[in-house]
Amino acid sequence: MRGVLICCLAVLCGVANAKFPFEDVTLSWDKRVDDLVQRLTIEEVVNISVAQYGKSTIPVDRLGVKPYQFINECITGVRWENSTAFPQAIGLGASFSPDLAFNMSQAIARELRGFYNTEVKSQIYGHRGVNCFTPVINIMRHPLWGRNQETYGEDPWLSGQLSVGFVKGLQGDHPRYIQASGGCKHFDVHNGPENIPVSRFGFDAKVSERDWRMTFLPQFKTCVEAGSINIMCSYNRINGVPACANKKLLTDILRKEWGFNGYVISDSGAIENIVYHHKYTKTLAEAAADSVKAGCNVELTGATGSGVAYFNLLNAVKQNLISEEELRENLKKPMYSRMRQGEFDPVDMNPFTKIDMSVVLSQEHQDLAVKASAMSFVLMKNLNRVLPLKKRFDRLAIIGPFADNAETLFGDYIPNWDPKFVSTPYEGLKSLGDDVRYASGCDDPSCTNYDPKAIEKAVKGAQFVFVCLGVGSNLEREGHDRADLDLPGYQLQILKDAEFFSREAPLVLVLFNAGPVDLTWPKLSPEVDGIIECFYPAMGTGKALYQVVTATGDDGVPAARLPSTWPAQLHQVPSITDYNMTGHTYRYFDGGDPLYPFGYGLSYTSFHYQTVSVSPTSVRAGGNVTVTVQVLNRGPYNADEVTQVYMSWMEATVPVPRWTLVGFKRHRHTVNQSSSLSFVVSAEQMAVWVDEATGFQVQPGKMLIYAGGQQPYQRTDTDTNVIGTSFLVTA
Repeated sequence: MRGVLICCLAVLCGVANAKFPFEDVTLSWDKRVDDLVQRLTIEEVVNISVAQYGKSTIPVDRLGVKPYQFINECITGVRWENSTAFPQAIGLGASFSPDLAFNMSQAIARELRGFYNTEVKSQIYGHRGVNCFTPVINIMRHPLWGRNQETYGEDPWLSGQLSVGFVKGLQGDHPRYIQASGGCKHFDVHNGPENIPVSRFGFDAKVSERDWRMTFLPQFKTCVEAGSINIMCSYNRINGVPACANKKLLTDILRKEWGFNGYVISDSGAIENIVYHHKYTKTLAEAAADSVKAGCNVELTGATGSGVAYFNLLNAVKQNLISEEELRENLKKPMYSRMRQGEFDPVDMNPFTKIDMSVVLSQEHQDLAVKASAMSFVLMKNLNRVLPLKKRFDRLAIIGPFADNAETLFGDYIPNWDPKFVSTPYEGLKSLGDDVRYASGCDDPSCTNYDPKAIEKAVKGAQFVFVCLGVGSNLEREGHDRADLDLPGYQLQILKDAEFFSREAPLVLVLFNAGPVDLTWPKLSPEVDGIIECFYPAMGTGKALYQVVTATGDDGVPAARLPSTWPAQLHQVPSITDYNMTGHTYRYFDGGDPLYPFGYGLSYTSFHYQTVSVSPTSVRAGGNVTVTVQVLNRGPYNADEVTQVYMSWMEATVPVPRWTLVGFKRHRHTVNQSSSLSFVVSAEQMAVWVDEATGFQVQPGKMLIYAGGQQPYQRTDTDTNVIGTSFLVTA
């Protein structure tokens, strides 16, 4: 009751103190935005439409409009601040948990609000905003792409469902206000290359309409339906037209087909690239006008660019390339976002203004970071059940360039981090031994200088060996693709030497990477007993690793799954510049058996899929079906299992995936108990893109359903089974 009274008083106060209609909280958002934008000069309209690194938008003192900052990255935490650091997105993808995505992003948003509110209370404006250029939902289409770590993996459905959790966690569930704005990127058909073999800045992604509609767009549509406030358009051209000047993409599809009501912001420097890299227009005025007309509301300038393209919009008006009214209309979407963040309302009306710095690096958030890391670890090999460990060792070796180097554990786009909050593999695992030996073997992940004697000394006489290898963000990141699948430098030699000198001591390989690496030797070698894929788990690494190798804590039994296909050889996948989906990802993979398939992951416990059924077994085109799966945990641990449901078209008249993920659920199962899980497969998921005239269509015919803890028909499989059934779609 007291909260309602305060809110009512705040509304009354807001009405009484309103100098202008845009400050009147009783008016609709649209009326308020219209009033504010019409009061701005055209010069102010242009200036407020630009986001610049190191600068805020200009204030408009006569209207009480403060400086504003559009720029923030929230993929693993609040970037540029000493805040809680969560695992990279690729690890979140491996968790197969939209609930975890929600909890992570909610924590990140609260910390961002804590920083922002503290500055506002000190009347510091424009240094930090509450917009997040997150999540990245481009699919992981090629194993060598430098930005794989920022994605949720290669599947559109998985990426879309995780984006729902992340966006809703960021933005909150308040009916009026937004905690922090979610922003799905990079829109669209942007999945490499960065720099090998060509630059991303002028790249033209040539894609068929069917691949575009069935692979590159679905996750963005899901993100829009989740309520994302902003969308970032990408650097590349799509079939000859730059994404940020692409009316078909930004207006026809995004706004008219999907009903998007937020704002579009360019990637950094993407508008000027239209002139200097794409050569699509001759002048910045033309590029700016084309982009606004296409639907790009805000220009994000390059950190070290050739100029601000949107500052040429005044010249564009003079040249009759665009009208003043179009520029005003263009600004309404960003101003709507600012309104929803509470900028022009009384502070007491917005509950998110109450969040303070006490949430930053709180114990709750630190514990969540450890939990998220543990939930993202994929057990890839467990020979003779070497894990989990049940005892301490007299002598333990923990070696490799990732064993005790905190910088290697985070990846790209990260918060500033304080070493006192970070646990490395060495720090997390050293309690398992009395005499613990450590050697990095080389100075950094590139591992060009190798000290084999240090490795020999560390592992000789050890009763158990952990070898910590990987890639690192210096070798895979934005702007930097990998050239091959190999472990960098001498890293594979470190593993082989550790195996040789440890003389049959159990050995577990612990990996830190985003893109797949060639693990043929450790996979096949009987001397490598275990493999754990950790991705880039950030500050909670060591603590989470201890839980997983000892099966302690709520998340100690691994349940994560690989969110991408690991090819056995690079020739199994097409060129990174080839945007025909044939051969790319598990959905279209035709290169033989991969080294590890999408959806693969082992557990310490055993699951058995007992039954699968579909209801109804015959459905008219346009109807949904429900898949029900019965799963038994045969023990010995209470544990999570990621149940995966795949669908295959048997009678499609156009090219379609061989099968595609249509449902998944990470669920805790009790030993010796059977659980029933249900999944709705919608008509939208059954639809295939026929052609421009027909669009999507649910075609009649037989549909197969597979359910289990992995994909069907995989040579490298887990110890769980896959069962199947079918249903009929009638015209």
